[in-house]
Amino acid sequence: MPSGRTHDSITLWSLPIVAGGTFGRTQSGNLTLIVSGCFLFSGLMFGPDLDIYSQQYKRWGVLRWIWLPYRKSMRHRSFLSHGLIVGTVLRILYLAVWIGALGSILILGSAIAHSLDRWHLIAQQGFEISLWGLGRSLQQHPAEWLAAAIGLELGSLSHSISDWIGSRYKQIQKRSKKRVKGSKG
Repeated sequence: MPSGRTHDSITLWSLPIVAGGTFGRTQSGNLTLIVSGCFLFSGLMFGPDLDIYSQQYKRWGVLRWIWLPYRKSMRHRSFLSHGLIVGTVLRILYLAVWIGALGSILILGSAIAHSLDRWHLIAQQGFEISLWGLGRSLQQHPAEWLAAAIGLELGSLSHSISDWIGSRYKQIQKRSKKRVKGSKG
């Protein structure tokens, strides 16, 4: 398995390829920036190794505690954390739940602070505005949301592919050593 430093190097060295390929395909600076930014974020902070005490996990700093339930519930290198598309989708959903929960606390807290007698109406309005804004963004910017998803998946995929190649290489090395030992004996 490659080290955290190796994964970081792969991410950084792959960035020009991802950016060039995206721009060549889309001819859009905006989409290229979104794919590239999400690729970097995924490769450095949002990748499959959030299931262990890793560089990716440590980079969350004071917010790393939000990944503890994820770490406890995932077996390292399982299909759910390292699987193609599945791992990224689960991490997105997991983070979305945290963002929703923290956003809800903020909405409720500000509604209560604003008006003790009408807090529930203010909170309801805050939730409706938030959901409306998200829905509107998804409708008006589908290409950008797709670009973000692709960038996140590519960052995760670069990590998983390097893990798979590293594991395969180690298997081949072990077989070679066994053959050499067997031919000497």
